[in-house]
Amino acid sequence: MGETPLEAELIDSVAARREISELNLALTSTVVVIIAFVVMALIWGSGAFDGRGEGFDASRWWDVPLEQRHLLDLNMTGWRSQLPEDGPFGVLPMSDHFIEVDLPLEEQDAGYPEAALMHVALWLPDVPEGTLVPVIATIHPYYDFGGEGIAGDDSTPNTIPDRGVGQWVLEEFVPYGYALAQVSTFGSGQSTHCQDVKGRGEQIGIDAAVTWLGEQEWSNGNVGIMGKSYAGTTAWEGAQFGNPHLKTIVPISGSIGVQQMFYRNGSAESRSMVYDLLYQGATADLTTDDMRICSDDIIGPASPITTWAGAEVGGDRWSDYWEERFHLPDVLANYEGSVYLVWGMQDWNVDVYHAFPTYQLLREKGLTVRAIMGQWGHNYPDQPSTHSELESGYGKEAYPEVSRMDWAIELYNWFNYYLKDIGEEPESLVQMQRNDGRWHIEETWPPADIEWKSQNIGGWDGGFIGTVSATQSMTITSPPLGEELHISGMPTLHFNVRTNLCNGGQMFVTMKEGTSGLRLGHATMDVRYRDGGYEAQAAVPLNDYRMLMEFNPMDVIIPAGSTIQLVLTENGEDYLPSSCAAVGLVIVGGKENLGLPVIVRADDDPRWFDVPAWWEQVEE
Repeated sequence: MGETPLEAELIDSVAARREISELNLALTSTVVVIIAFVVMALIWGSGAFDGRGEGFDASRWWDVPLEQRHLLDLNMTGWRSQLPEDGPFGVLPMSDHFIEVDLPLEEQDAGYPEAALMHVALWLPDVPEGTLVPVIATIHPYYDFGGEGIAGDDSTPNTIPDRGVGQWVLEEFVPYGYALAQVSTFGSGQSTHCQDVKGRGEQIGIDAAVTWLGEQEWSNGNVGIMGKSYAGTTAWEGAQFGNPHLKTIVPISGSIGVQQMFYRNGSAESRSMVYDLLYQGATADLTTDDMRICSDDIIGPASPITTWAGAEVGGDRWSDYWEERFHLPDVLANYEGSVYLVWGMQDWNVDVYHAFPTYQLLREKGLTVRAIMGQWGHNYPDQPSTHSELESGYGKEAYPEVSRMDWAIELYNWFNYYLKDIGEEPESLVQMQRNDGRWHIEETWPPADIEWKSQNIGGWDGGFIGTVSATQSMTITSPPLGEELHISGMPTLHFNVRTNLCNGGQMFVTMKEGTSGLRLGHATMDVRYRDGGYEAQAAVPLNDYRMLMEFNPMDVIIPAGSTIQLVLTENGEDYLPSSCAAVGLVIVGGKENLGLPVIVRADDDPRWFDVPAWWEQVEE
């Protein structure tokens, strides 16, 4: 039977719909394939895998997670770490400015009658008209420092970018729309007034400079302070007043206080006696400005002497000199910005104990705090040429992984968020390097999961009884360890001593890996500060006291089968002998305890991470 017209129409209609459906399916499939290829081209074409099988977008290098940064194709052959791309802006010529500071009556100097002025050298990015920019400031007395004075060769003025922070910021960050400010503290460079070393007058001057930088017509109102050593201390000083313009600080080995810098559990560093005089002399250029005298110029040089000789009878509290220069309490009370802590675990200039428990205290206040702690000395994280000079037991074992040539990226993200309000808020965490070179991330440090291992050391080889004085020392050694120990924190050593015919004495303890003799860390304590901290107590001759010693922070590995060795001396590197060094202290025995904060991190623990291998580029 033939098809009826209706049947033929229906068949043709069905065939047509089938053709249309197949055509739509083909078009849809084609579109999907095209989109897939476009997406893959955007990802792979950007170098996301970089031939190494890790999926990230290398064109967005600032978003690459910390643990994958070592896969980026970074240029690591420069003098410091570099950003993967040059910023889009040029740099305008330097301009300099003088800020008049209104000081309270008690901070006025005596001598030459002239206004108190802070001198600022400024470099601005060449941005489109009307663009507001934030400021990265570095502040210290080392501009035009020495030379005509009594200490060292003359340094460059603040109108020339310094080789610490200034030149690096000028090269890496100003082209990305940041201003660079180099500021001389009072009494140094072209800043007037007397040099009130780290005192209230200096703090007020720094605060005034921050306010001025935040209020300029070209400024977006946000200021960060960054610097190493004294320039790290000025970051803490700037944060003391809670200035609303100060959004972040990056103290690099910057002391939290002057007494805290020169005294550890009462043991005095040798330079403590003359540091105030040295600063005054090095900034004195025999001009009318140096006729200006601060009241603390008189009591400053005396305070270390009275503290060393008679702290227990008020020698450390006869004036407010130390209290005025303890910056951390004011920071904790007033500052609401962020903090990026940088320290060398082998820093003997400003010891790493300034960073802990400071890190935890800032976190407890509710601030975002990040820290990077490598096995370098009094240096920056990205200085391979300097790190190469580390000695065994003082960082050499961590080289070359010690140098962090991704640090510019770290700070790019940090400054973008806190000074430009760009990107996601950085996490609070600690990047810690172990003494064998391995890096691990911890949410806090000492890590939250430490296990305290208590060691009764009374029976260790060598005994733990006898006199330690200027002429006598003691070495004791543990039995071989049954397991590997990863010490991460601040070990403790508690034991009983007896004073001789003197009202004091001190102990300096060096911890070593006994089998190899590798130095691991140290602790020091004056018996007058036997409970730790900065409050002295009387000690009388022929009396027994318990010393509660705490080691400087350490992150070290001791292999199974090795031993722990403790070497006890009356004084150690960089420290003065006590006033009772000749007769020393007697360890009387009983309840000798070594506490070790230990963590377990398996080799595949995700907290381990690799760093960019700059040494491979150098070798090529």
